[in-house]
Amino acid sequence: MDIYDAVVVGAGQAGLSSSYHLTRRGIRHVVLDADDRPGGAWQHRWDALTMHDVHRVADLPGADIPADSGTERANQFVPAYFADYEARFGLPVERPVRVRRVSDDDGLIVVESDVGTWTTRTLVNATGTWTRPFVPHYPGIGTFRGEQLHTADYPGPEHFRGQRVVVVGGGASAVQFIGALAPIAETVWVTRREPVWSDREFTPELGREVVAQVEERVRQGLPPRSVVSVTGLRLREQEREAERLGAYADRRPMFSSIEPGGVRWDDGTFEPADVILWATGFRPALEHLAPLHLRSPLGGIQLDGTTAVADPRVQMVGYGPSASTIGANRAGRTAARGVTQWLSRGGERGTRPSSDLVVP
Repeated sequence: MDIYDAVVVGAGQAGLSSSYHLTRRGIRHVVLDADDRPGGAWQHRWDALTMHDVHRVADLPGADIPADSGTERANQFVPAYFADYEARFGLPVERPVRVRRVSDDDGLIVVESDVGTWTTRTLVNATGTWTRPFVPHYPGIGTFRGEQLHTADYPGPEHFRGQRVVVVGGGASAVQFIGALAPIAETVWVTRREPVWSDREFTPELGREVVAQVEERVRQGLPPRSVVSVTGLRLREQEREAERLGAYADRRPMFSSIEPGGVRWDDGTFEPADVILWATGFRPALEHLAPLHLRSPLGGIQLDGTTAVADPRVQMVGYGPSASTIGANRAGRTAARGVTQWLSRGGERGTRPSSDLVVP
């Protein structure tokens, strides 16, 4: 039986960073990617998203992202960078491989997919969130006669020209959508909570502060929160026209039900709509890890750094503090160190860890 020292699931930023650092440490591994080509979630983003629109695209370790003019499509520019990166460092990526189940077999980890099975001593999970868009359920959601779209399905602003769009969500995506749509469509912004705005410049120091706060939650075993819940919302230059039009000032609380022609609030107020755009975020794609029983009683996966407390053979990147570009690179380095520590402590013998064993 061919046994790897590590299997990395996912070839987005966190997965490639992990593979880079594993390669540098001489750890035999393979990266399993569900997509047909390089690019992670970036290749699935809408055509209208340019490099000018992107918050921050962190450079992968060892190779800075090329300079851009700002007009390039992000769903082409970033995947091209990822593809070059994989080739430049000879990263062992296999695709398309859709991992279905990860389980324990007498101390070894078995990774089952739609095309085969891999056996490994350790696992680096880098599946991110893009494949699990979240849409909350509201009464009447199935009766709406208009169009309902999630961030993952966003086709670009021209699709909505002249329509009345209810944008649901209090995060950065909702703010960006309104910025693009308000000049060409009627928008109604709906959020569960009052938006929290910030005028702090996003500096490296703020980035570290953000990562630390999200990291503290996963250290306790709590479900991770979004980065924007820590940083607050900021308007970029390309959203100033929507601000001038008053699109952000008339924010509404969440409606209570959906009807064929629009949405209704508890007080009877009705808002007609052609489109409901759900900018309601994503959930971590972790179903394949269920057989390992990693979740804590508090609902999240408790981590010590990137190491799963319930099973130190497992490193979690692209989860919690590394679910955005802010922390992905550091997580890859930490995960490679965690793999090395486990192997050096006898993990190469394929022994199942006790629940109280935590890699420091």
